[in-house]
Amino acid sequence: PLVVCGCYAVLAGLTKGVANGGMAQFQEMMRQQLESSMHDELEKLLDTTTGAEREVSKKDFEGFKNLFHRFLQVKGPSVEWIKIQRPPEDSIQPYDKIAARGLPDNVANSLNKLVVVKLNGGLGTSMGCKGPKSLISVRNENTFLDLTVQQIEHLNKTYNTDVPLVLMNSFNTDEDTKKILQKYTHHRVKIHTFNQSRYPRVNKESLLPVSTNLSMNGQNAEGWYPPGHGDIYASFYNSGLLDQLIEQGKEYIFVSNIDNLGATVDLHILHHLVSQPNGKRCEFVMEVTDKTRADVKGGTLIQYEGKLRLLEIAQVPKTHVDEFKSVSKFKIFNTNNLWISLPAIKRLQEQNAMDMEIIVNPKTLDGGQNVIQLETAVGAAIKCFDNALGINVPRSRFLPVKTTSDLLLVMSNLYSLEAGSLTMSPKREFPTTPHVKLGSSFTKVQEYLIRFESIPDMLELDHLTVSGDVTFGKNVSLKGTVIIIANHGDRIDIPAGSMLENKIVSGNLRILDH
Repeated sequence: PLVVCGCYAVLAGLTKGVANGGMAQFQEMMRQQLESSMHDELEKLLDTTTGAEREVSKKDFEGFKNLFHRFLQVKGPSVEWIKIQRPPEDSIQPYDKIAARGLPDNVANSLNKLVVVKLNGGLGTSMGCKGPKSLISVRNENTFLDLTVQQIEHLNKTYNTDVPLVLMNSFNTDEDTKKILQKYTHHRVKIHTFNQSRYPRVNKESLLPVSTNLSMNGQNAEGWYPPGHGDIYASFYNSGLLDQLIEQGKEYIFVSNIDNLGATVDLHILHHLVSQPNGKRCEFVMEVTDKTRADVKGGTLIQYEGKLRLLEIAQVPKTHVDEFKSVSKFKIFNTNNLWISLPAIKRLQEQNAMDMEIIVNPKTLDGGQNVIQLETAVGAAIKCFDNALGINVPRSRFLPVKTTSDLLLVMSNLYSLEAGSLTMSPKREFPTTPHVKLGSSFTKVQEYLIRFESIPDMLELDHLTVSGDVTFGKNVSLKGTVIIIANHGDRIDIPAGSMLENKIVSGNLRILDH
């Protein structure tokens, strides 16, 4: 059988009786046949529309064909474990060393070479919200997008600069985002958008698209997906915006997930980049930070065949997964805060030299059909850029809000908000973030908000676990380790003004005396 990516056996059984010598030839023939069938199906899809939509889809499909071709070529894991080495000392620099160099008098010169790019393709579905995740309120009625605009506006006003904001939207978020952008018209930030590609989901058995036309209506909408943030290079380039920004004298982009509230523009990293001599220009910086037990699945930097490379858990052979998760061998992980040279992106795109490992993401559609979607990750391109560098940054630069447990932290008095940036309160004795685990009754933002009359005082909290039907009154204070478990069918109300310190509350208590 032809085995693709070590997991998809295609046309199994047809190979019986083929002599070993002819096997490679046979597999190549099958690959060509699959590719040819895919091309025919994509042409049929293009014929279902005309005009601008056809042109956009045609460009998207060129990228998809390239990805599909590479997917068919891959045999087995993309890394050989034995070749993995620790990165050389100087390839991952401590942030303190970068910051110790200080800042020049003309910070504005550096800032005018910068563009801030936020990955804005995701929906708020995992937190029970409709529409783009960036439009969820996270602090004092401010959304992720509000905070981003405030941060950049503050920079532009402080240094009298012109740092633009670029949003990479997906077809899921573009329309809603554009509507909301009108409210920032009078802010001192130029905002541009471009769209991620739209790729067809592929039937796991036939390896052909599941869609019959290019529309996004009804069941057909399930046939399409945005192909991961690795698509930023091609879609940014194809949009024409990349060239436009280079013409304006911009040199670097700072890319991060819009839900990472710690990803603010860091002047020390920016200065480090723009002050390098021309021949030694660093084209790619990945911000990494020390792993804790909560981060064991995060991608890490390794040295592989003489290049700095991102290693993701999906690329690790099963027998080595525990080793990959160990905090002692792989001490750091990728925050997905990246600083990338614009001219370098242009060069690599034009040379067709952007090489990122393919992530095969299996999905089941509503009707039960098994599909795969081929994706790439933005950080995986690090190996293509010259003089790439990791910078080990403080944990405070990684503050993602993926769940309502994360939301509770950023809404609490653990953080203070100034000019769109969250910083850990100086009143907290330990700079570490408490471990918060809210149960399934809190998963959706609406449910979560109903359960807290006000956000508890968490300045001295180390660990909070809440499970079952639990509500919190006003001005509750949580300290040390607090575990609250309401049994099935029971409810626990924490009264207003309660102070819980190193407490376990469980059972069918309606009200807890304090």
